[in-house]
Amino acid sequence: LIILYARYYLSADEKAGRFYAYLLLFMGAMLGVVTSDNLLLLVVFWELTSLSSFLLIGFWSHNSGARKGARMALTVTGLGGLALLAGVLLIGQVVGSYSLGEALASGDAIRASGLYPLILCLVLLGIFTKSAQFPFQFWLPGAMAAPTPVSAYLHSATMVKAGVFITGRFWPIMAAHLHLWPSIIVPLGAFTMVYGAFVAIQKTDLKKIFAYTTVSQLGLLMCMYGLAAYKYG
Repeated sequence: LIILYARYYLSADEKAGRFYAYLLLFMGAMLGVVTSDNLLLLVVFWELTSLSSFLLIGFWSHNSGARKGARMALTVTGLGGLALLAGVLLIGQVVGSYSLGEALASGDAIRASGLYPLILCLVLLGIFTKSAQFPFQFWLPGAMAAPTPVSAYLHSATMVKAGVFITGRFWPIMAAHLHLWPSIIVPLGAFTMVYGAFVAIQKTDLKKIFAYTTVSQLGLLMCMYGLAAYKYG
């Protein structure tokens, strides 16, 4: 539907082929994040979503706001991806394998490791940057300078949910620790939720409203993952 929408959104003189190439690159990267069973491959696809997002946000390169938003998004999510890579490398060191299935089955060993607090912080840093959680929520409104199909697909829906997805995917590894997990996720998620909603009601630009309501709902989802640890952890 987004591709169909973009067909009628882009003007005749714009480079539609390049736009669709970037968009399909992002789609492939997101599918890789969702389906990868290898942790290192997951991180590669994770970073590809940041790269393709950068290309799509900056598609209108004549727009200074688009260039600035693209650089900001790449910087924040790219550095967060490096933190996630470090966390994944430590998981591999503890488990002895980079298979996601083996890591999920070794949750007790990871939580018993002295490296667990560092692993948790690094993984959550990657998640928070990608899903625009406080204090990294500032990059998402700037990303709305992208063409509207990009904003609708990446930054109001798909890309920003990658962090939420990884939170759920890594649940068996991380969430059973009833001290560290909720004490980090719940307050930051709750603050992000309230902050995003508060700022959204003050905006009059539709894209800004979408940006901050997206931030708010992402905060709600992360907060729920934190609170659920008390019941299912």
